[in-house]
Amino acid sequence: MFRRRSVSLALAGVLTLSGALAFGMGSHPPEDEAAVIERIKPVAHVEVAGAAGTAAGAVGNRSGEELFKQVCVACHGTGPGAANVPNVPKVGDKAAWAPRIGVGLDMLVKSAKAGKNAMPPKGGSDATDEELARAIAYMANQSGANFKAPAAGEKIAGNERSGEQIAKAVCFKCHATGEKGAPKISDKAAWAQRGSKGLDALATSVIRGHGNMPARGGMADMTDTEVKNAIAYLFKEVGSEVK
Repeated sequence: MFRRRSVSLALAGVLTLSGALAFGMGSHPPEDEAAVIERIKPVAHVEVAGAAGTAAGAVGNRSGEELFKQVCVACHGTGPGAANVPNVPKVGDKAAWAPRIGVGLDMLVKSAKAGKNAMPPKGGSDATDEELARAIAYMANQSGANFKAPAAGEKIAGNERSGEQIAKAVCFKCHATGEKGAPKISDKAAWAQRGSKGLDALATSVIRGHGNMPARGGMADMTDTEVKNAIAYLFKEVGSEVK
């Protein structure tokens, strides 16, 4: 039996496919696989991750660079064949990475784990949380960060994100500018009116979504505690109080 493997195909003259594509092979002799590769050579090149020369580690032990080259490079890379996806920061683009680096590695890992915008959960890979952290740190550190990625065998602590982290990642986008009718941080009167409803009621409203604001502010992996932390932080920034 052959193991499940990752492949990348470049179809010259017709279309380009980038990224890690998983395929399973059944009980076929080795010569069958060789024959298949030989037949598609006129239009494609097959690179099997984990084969000789690729130095790919086992799942759970892959380095940030390995996971980047297997998966993340498809969108975050800048080389030939890399996709040009809107709002996806390219490695080395310090301006694009700066606000993301600002929220911290833990939050970036949680976001990547849940999926964001066009990116599916874990980037569509089989990466562990620790491998995601290594890959994100690898990309971010080449783009202005100084993250310390977990070593092989090291686990990530499941700490709640602070209100400040949540606010900077999500809330300020609308509340700093008043976008979509959101109360601006500078409008103390508007916040005082909302604060009178109490923290629990405001948290329930955020969790369900209210007006133009989607449920949990659009951050699906935000916990209830993190919602309350973010609300409390915003009121502190406003200089108002919430009961």
